[in-house]
Amino acid sequence: MKYKTLGKTGIEVSELCLGTMSFGGQADEKESAKIYKLCIDSGINFFDCANVYEKGKSEIILGKLIRGNRNDLVITSKAYFPTSDNVNSRGGTRKHIMTAINESLKRLNTDYIDIYFLHRFDDLTPIEETLRVLEDLVRSGKVLYLGASNFAAWQITKAIGISEKNCWNRFECIQPMYNLVKRQAEVEILPMAISEKIGVINYSPTGGGLLSGKYGKARKPKKGRLIENKMYEARYNDSKMFDVAKKFAVLSKKLGYSPISLAIAWARSHPAITCPIIGGRNTQQLKDSINSLKINMTSELRQQISNLSTEPSIATDRNEESTKHNYGQR
Repeated sequence: MKYKTLGKTGIEVSELCLGTMSFGGQADEKESAKIYKLCIDSGINFFDCANVYEKGKSEIILGKLIRGNRNDLVITSKAYFPTSDNVNSRGGTRKHIMTAINESLKRLNTDYIDIYFLHRFDDLTPIEETLRVLEDLVRSGKVLYLGASNFAAWQITKAIGISEKNCWNRFECIQPMYNLVKRQAEVEILPMAISEKIGVINYSPTGGGLLSGKYGKARKPKKGRLIENKMYEARYNDSKMFDVAKKFAVLSKKLGYSPISLAIAWARSHPAITCPIIGGRNTQQLKDSINSLKINMTSELRQQISNLSTEPSIATDRNEESTKHNYGQR
């Protein structure tokens, strides 16, 4: 396992981050412990969680597992989405975040969280209020660094501008969705992260399992996130994505790689990505993810894989700038 510096923080994180969404759900406590041990034995020191994962069970299980070597690990959690039926148990308000952080610390059985993410941009709460309460969490020592998940590039840069204007701690890590069939992050989010020296841990590098080789237009497994989870089913309910998945599975077989390994290696090869978030319901699924580190993702191989899906248009939509038919560049 190699380690990379996370943005401008100076902390070193493993090339892969374990997402613990399955803890307490698809993976019971016993299986979660096996997954965790495999990660530790493989050199992974980075574990991503959130307060809404399995209604808090994921944090509780992770908290038990990290006992004894907490300070050797980098742990994340998040707040934003509803945690109860109470109308104020959601969002980026001071009230919700202050409640959420204390509940997460208790479930994780720790005094601090290394990276605390706002799980989504709050359309109703002034961003200044959210950033101020996040700054208070850092000053209190409950949080070391701040992050943003599921934000657009303009939302991230707006937040960074406000933080720097007020001499507050800024977002040092972002968590966008990024995989072969979901490449929108390439347009503005990833270039912005490179420019601002922000760490990036992308989620769903296998497209929720779509790129695992198990799915086709007329072929679906009995179990799987795209089958059992309506949110993921809606996210990847596009026949073009299934076409890409089929071609990707054929290429993976031709190259002699597991589709899961190759999908993660492809996502990890983008220069903006610090490390992909991997996951699974058992250790066998996780082994394929860890084996992605063995793949030599050359620029030629990355391009060959990229050609299977449609490259998103550049932010200005001036696609001619990538050809000779333009006004010229500096």
